[in-house]
Amino acid sequence: MAFDFACPDWVEKLERGQTPIADLPLDAEAADRAVQVFNRLRLPDVIGQPSLAEGAGEWIRDVVRAVFGSMSTSSLVPEVRQVGEVFILVPKKNAKTTSAAAIALTFMLLNKRRNADLLVIGPTQKISDVAFGQARDMIDADPEGFLQKRFHVQDHKKQIKCRVTGAKLMVRTFGMDVLTGAKPVFALIDEIHLLGTVPYAADVIRQIRGGMMPFPEALLVMITTQSDHPPAGVFKTELQYARGVRDGLITERVRMLPVLYEFPEAMQTAEHKPWQDPAYWHMVTPNLGRSITLEKLLDGFTRAKQDGIGELIAWATQHLNVEIGLALHSNRWVGADFWLAARDVSLTGLDQLIERSEVAVVGIDGGGADDLLGLNVTGRCRETRQWLSWSHAWCHPVALQRRQENIATMHDFEARGQLTICSHPSEDHAGVCDIVAKLQDAGLLPEAAAIGLDPAGVAALVDELSAVGIAPEQMVAVGQGYRLSSAIWGMERKLMDGTYRHCGQEIMAWCIGNARSEQRGNAVLITKEAAGKGKIDPLIAAFNAFTLMSRNPTAAGSGRFEYTGM
Repeated sequence: MAFDFACPDWVEKLERGQTPIADLPLDAEAADRAVQVFNRLRLPDVIGQPSLAEGAGEWIRDVVRAVFGSMSTSSLVPEVRQVGEVFILVPKKNAKTTSAAAIALTFMLLNKRRNADLLVIGPTQKISDVAFGQARDMIDADPEGFLQKRFHVQDHKKQIKCRVTGAKLMVRTFGMDVLTGAKPVFALIDEIHLLGTVPYAADVIRQIRGGMMPFPEALLVMITTQSDHPPAGVFKTELQYARGVRDGLITERVRMLPVLYEFPEAMQTAEHKPWQDPAYWHMVTPNLGRSITLEKLLDGFTRAKQDGIGELIAWATQHLNVEIGLALHSNRWVGADFWLAARDVSLTGLDQLIERSEVAVVGIDGGGADDLLGLNVTGRCRETRQWLSWSHAWCHPVALQRRQENIATMHDFEARGQLTICSHPSEDHAGVCDIVAKLQDAGLLPEAAAIGLDPAGVAALVDELSAVGIAPEQMVAVGQGYRLSSAIWGMERKLMDGTYRHCGQEIMAWCIGNARSEQRGNAVLITKEAAGKGKIDPLIAAFNAFTLMSRNPTAAGSGRFEYTGM
């Protein structure tokens, strides 16, 4: 019988202090037996080394019940685990790593397969060592000596071997060379949010899943906190899948149990920030009163508020699982505070902008072959006079080769249609020309100052724009650096008063998260927060377009131009 993992009342369960998982048709006897094994393990780093029966929260026992009580039998396969995967999102200081180690040992104690391989995987050597240390110390903490007799701990190998079945629990650091070809019956991946920027992470997890296929009782557990940057790569993919299962949007052939301790989206995005009220914190801290207390959370919260919004957001992501759409830091651009609220949900793309606008201008910014080429179209709504913004970017394969930490992020933007990874050298310029020609064909571009360009290195693009009928007077150089100050300040103001609206594109939120504001005398500069890694070209393109729209342009009227290529 297939399990239904949807949990439509997850918010109400969090409010009541219950585990936000569906009610499953479990084998009560098997579930209770597993909980008894789990409860006998001890907390090695707590004074007195209490058993998990005393020190663990009920939430993690609910997970143990679901995992070990979900075995079903048939005439063809004797035992199949219906909960084949678990995705746990829980804040720091909620005994996350300890719980992971305890689940691994419980699985090993109940395992029947001889010479099975079990893996505990961390994104870094340090995290891997912590997980191994917790499992090892739990064995040493057994007062009756049963676990010491059952298991042979090999510190130098970071390995624990069961003397009864020959099964081995091995600790590994996440990497293609380490995990390729692995065939584990159990795998636990700790802190998967740190793998969001690892370009090969999805391939490795795919291989782990593939290696588990021969074992019907196999179990994959992913346990993590929220990321302190916008979710990306494999972390974003797995998190979105878990949310889809929880919300009942994904139902076909599901074997993942989502255990997500997070506030509903409305609480996270509301302008008055209800998540800052300590009265709600119990919803996302299942170990409250055990490994973490409200007093400690309040101390950290108060200090973070004193240190500025950047520190507050970083604290909230780690201790309350608040997901950020922008990586807000202490020297962020002021407009970042208003960007998310400025989204126009009815503005879904360039076609809607063209349909609603009486005039439009284009901003373009880009660097070398290993950089992004950013384009922004800013239109003025014929009815509301609001400014409407849409962006796109292009990058060449060399940019991914040199900035491999961005590969997963770039492919995510490409899948969303917000970025093009070029297959030939002139594809970016051709794409720019197609968009500009479309605006010219719609009669939205002004007769002069319609396209704002960074004056550096645009000769080839100017030639190609000319080839599609763009007049020289329609292309203007926009001063960069401190000369963009008026556009930067102007956009801040229009974002704040609600007269600048955008499509809510993730690529722009990412760029704004990468942007650093610098005061230079009476001017302000927007630069990269992290050299090379964090791109901001589409944002600079938006400032270029803003500069032209600030001149209150009038559309020239319709024309007929078609890009034929250079």
